[in-house]
Amino acid sequence: MSDHREAILGRVREALRRPTDPHVRSTSAPATSEPRAWLPAGGDTHDDRVALFAEWSDKLKTSFITVADESQAAGELARIAAEEGWTSVGVHTDPLVQACTGQLTVSQLSTDGGYDPAELEKCDAGITACDALVAQTGSVVLTTASAGGRALSVLPPHHVAIARRDQLLPDLPSAYELLRQRYAAAWPSFMTIISGPSRTGDIERILVLGAHGPKKLTVILVG
Repeated sequence: MSDHREAILGRVREALRRPTDPHVRSTSAPATSEPRAWLPAGGDTHDDRVALFAEWSDKLKTSFITVADESQAAGELARIAAEEGWTSVGVHTDPLVQACTGQLTVSQLSTDGGYDPAELEKCDAGITACDALVAQTGSVVLTTASAGGRALSVLPPHHVAIARRDQLLPDLPSAYELLRQRYAAAWPSFMTIISGPSRTGDIERILVLGAHGPKKLTVILVG
């Protein structure tokens, strides 16, 4: 019996010495070459970045609006509200959001403090600030800290993100560096990069907007 036991254990030891999956057991050498440029450059000037963001917005079915100041942004919001028949919107306390929603005559549900998610879901739009816009991908970068919590940009069927001129960054590395500098000491519980309205093409590759979140995304760039 003892010989059999030693034979079995010997086979186990031998098996453990042989790698079962070379892809798992092997260690790869650190990359020494320059990273491949997967995405286009983000533009050297502000005008370049605006043009690139507009190009991506068109591809992603984002409505991109540029205005000179907060008063014009408020006028654009009032126009959209009238066209779409808004009766209520979700908002949060942010100087830019407050300045741009002042002309809205619809009811406003604030997500500051407590709120009823069912009531927020009934709102026609969620209007938020953000951390940054990324020209390279036409994306909106936001966190719980910048956008009034987790749900305001998700539950209403139309998300409107408002940004200032200096928040339009050239590329994703710039956006990640901004987040690192801003939140390294206390990361928010939620951050996301939004590239166009929520969508899916799972069924017969037919594009459907609003599959898991807002059906519409509007970005207003002020300045």
